[in-house]
Amino acid sequence: MASNNGQPSKIMVDHGRISGQISPPALLVRELDVPGAQQNLAARLVAPAAGPIATGLIVFFHQGGFIAGSLDESDEFVRALARRTGLPVLASTYTLAGRRPFPAAVEDAYAVLRWCVQQNTLLGWNGSRLITAGIEAGGNLAAVSALVARDRGGPALAAQMLIMPMLDPGLSSGSMRALKTGPGVAGVADFCAAGYRGYLPRAADRMHPYASPLQSSRLKGLPPALILSAEDDPLRDEAEQYGARLIASGTRTLVRRLPALPLQDGAARCKCAQEASALDEIAGFISELELPF
Repeated sequence: MASNNGQPSKIMVDHGRISGQISPPALLVRELDVPGAQQNLAARLVAPAAGPIATGLIVFFHQGGFIAGSLDESDEFVRALARRTGLPVLASTYTLAGRRPFPAAVEDAYAVLRWCVQQNTLLGWNGSRLITAGIEAGGNLAAVSALVARDRGGPALAAQMLIMPMLDPGLSSGSMRALKTGPGVAGVADFCAAGYRGYLPRAADRMHPYASPLQSSRLKGLPPALILSAEDDPLRDEAEQYGARLIASGTRTLVRRLPALPLQDGAARCKCAQEASALDEIAGFISELELPF
């Protein structure tokens, strides 16, 4: 096991060989324990195995509706993300609602961001561009960690990447109402509802901006955002509405809708985000972060 300061417990090299094809860049994979708000969290650092010190770090939070999910479920996407962007990706767990509900996961996400700034040498980046990212419930935590970092005076974030995020505990969007019983989607709304019941057992917390960023009245001063939604995803409209609200607040925001995905597959959102079109959007967004608005 790793020590409390985040030293790696295991290091592996993923050469990514594909029969009959040019091998993609090799990756260095480290299993870590990183400090959360109240206890250590399992994390996985995936980084290009060769090249100069990285100019940025992506901190990624997994899906699972706040009540489930693991590093392994998003592992293929995280590796694809590191290969496509050329940046190290730290995928971190967080406290699931069955152990402690809101705001435990939020405080974990924020603690991980702070630790990454303090440990930039260990993580192989130069400390200049810290990006928070996540899929589904992890997308919520990425958005909320940007709010918390702004409100608490740091760490400074270069960007937030919200991939098919859960942002509305009220489950009130048009796509949530219209698509929840559609082919290939049945059960998705029920899963979201169950996740929020576990994560937000106190009704009053459902309006808290750190639980429901879509309800926040203070969206100024946030880092540039990339928001990816997907056709036929019940989460589509809340993602796009949040993007519109960020744009209205003056936040540099790019919103893109991906093709439909088969949501009966639990890993569908990760598989959708691994498609070349999604990875191209992410890589293009990162490459333009330092360009003038």
